Amino acid sequence: MSLAPRVVLVHRTTEYEELVARHGTHGQAAFFLRSRGRDIGEVAERSRRDRRALAEVASKVPLTWRQASVERADLDRFLFAPEDVVVVVGQDGLVANVAKYLSGQPVVGINTDPVRNPGVLVRHGVPDAPKLLAAAADDGTPFEELTMVEAVADDTQRLVALNEIYLGAAGHQTARYRLGHEDDGGVVESQASSGVLVGTGTGASGWLRSVWQERSSALPLPGASESRLLWFVREAWPSPATGTSLVAGELAAPARLRLTVESDRLVAFGDGMESDAMELTWGQTVRLGVAGVRLRLVG
Repeated sequence: MSLAPRVVLVHRTTEYEELVARHGTHGQAAFFLRSRGRDIGEVAERSRRDRRALAEVASKVPLTWRQASVERADLDRFLFAPEDVVVVVGQDGLVANVAKYLSGQPVVGINTDPVRNPGVLVRHGVPDAPKLLAAAADDGTPFEELTMVEAVADDTQRLVALNEIYLGAAGHQTARYRLGHEDDGGVVESQASSGVLVGTGTGASGWLRSVWQERSSALPLPGASESRLLWFVREAWPSPATGTSLVAGELAAPARLRLTVESDRLVAFGDGMESDAMELTWGQTVRLGVAGVRLRLVG
């Protein structure tokens, strides 16, 4: 007898809930916002809309299925199972937040606020939940498989991200390292910079695109499902000991970018989650490239 699917509802604390938790009461939160030219009514209404959407999606889960809920801050402590169907209720960024903790589970994105959220990854409304859940549990459903990026250190630390991985100094100060491709004959360059950004086609709508546009890069941006990444060195500094000849490129699977740390401490984090960073120290090597796992997005 096969185990019934478990729906895991992924959500995040709303701005209103964070304000009340910080200031103690609704009235004090309202006073704080008024002092900054904002009205708490609109913030509270968005919160109610998000919570209604979450409750409505939960009510559409089949009665024979199991159900769990996890808040964004608790994702690193939540254990996802192979049979889970992951339903993200909220913003596009929440899909990126959960992607690194998955290993092939189908993901459904529900947009709670289409007026404010672009809907690149949370593409569906609450009424679509029943048919999306059925599709996610059907082995014959074709999923959109989105490329992810990974960083693997020589001490077995591993980091996976949907949009991009940033590697540099904590606090975004000067990072020192040696950089090179593993398949280019061993060309390596010592660098001092503001860090290295390696991004996917999904990330090409965010930070990666910003750097790409600033550089007026001729490299074509990858598609979301394409097994190709772009990388950029941010603000490389030329000196007698450091160069600027290797500052951008692409990585088609299985190619890897190799970086050896020459600072006391560097960090690597994915999709803006600095609180969940991989720490590296002098002499360590990290390799960055297309991840072996992909995000399976329904619809």
